[in-house]
Amino acid sequence: MSHTAHHRPSALYALPAFGFFALFAALPMVLVVYLSFTSWGGLGLPEPNGLQNWSRLLNDEAALASMWRTALFTALAWAAQTPIALLIGVWAAGRQRNRAVLSSLFFLPLLLSTAAIALLWQALLDPNFGITQAGPLGGILFLGDPAIALYTVVFVITWQYVPFHTLLYQGAARTIPASLYDSATLDGAGRFKQFWHITLPQLRYTIITSSILMVVGTLTTFETVLILTGGGPGTATRIAPLHMYITGFSGFEMGYASTIAVLLVVFGTGLSLLVMRISRFRSMSSQQEGL
Repeated sequence: MSHTAHHRPSALYALPAFGFFALFAALPMVLVVYLSFTSWGGLGLPEPNGLQNWSRLLNDEAALASMWRTALFTALAWAAQTPIALLIGVWAAGRQRNRAVLSSLFFLPLLLSTAAIALLWQALLDPNFGITQAGPLGGILFLGDPAIALYTVVFVITWQYVPFHTLLYQGAARTIPASLYDSATLDGAGRFKQFWHITLPQLRYTIITSSILMVVGTLTTFETVLILTGGGPGTATRIAPLHMYITGFSGFEMGYASTIAVLLVVFGTGLSLLVMRISRFRSMSSQQEGL
């Protein structure tokens, strides 16, 4: 037996992972795809209806508007979370005084559930009893103004998930060899140049990973919007996952709701592949090149 064959992991080790994936991911997805070609109200047996759901989706202005709103929501969430998480993560990886105490405060939202965070901010932003009742923010309906409601939800999402992505950047920043910074210091590079030419390139894999997680997470955001605004005011925050829920569980159109779910999966997969394509993930060299 060769040395390579002796140390090659057996395919049997992967069976539990494949089984878990097949049972809780692949099988439900196949069922949703099947339901997207049926008419089903949630009770009884689904009745096949061909491409009626897909034809309806292409002409459903409300559903298409929710998809565009979801795309905007995803872009805003990524643009808000990425620079904040990156900067805090790099800072938290250092040896500043009181860094551990301040870092623990930044990570507090990770201890709270999504529902608890949504209820917290709903109370804080209440126009009658919240923090916006008086002062310079008085009179602003953060959750009741169609022009700013979506941005308010993005703010809450950012406050909730920045700590998670900060941990990713903090862990990655601590793996960057100190010799790179020592050499840059000897060459007269300041902190900004070191950050731009050393830290950012070394964190590129983490940026891609974080971005994909943000995209997938934002596309599955549901309870935060449901609790904060219910999709309102009007349809200002009615993103696709919420529209799918309302269609399926309030309108009892499970088949059509499944069509929206499949479209969301395709949309999310396409965005993730686009991120990898733009970042040229496959052509990237080692993060510690030159060492």
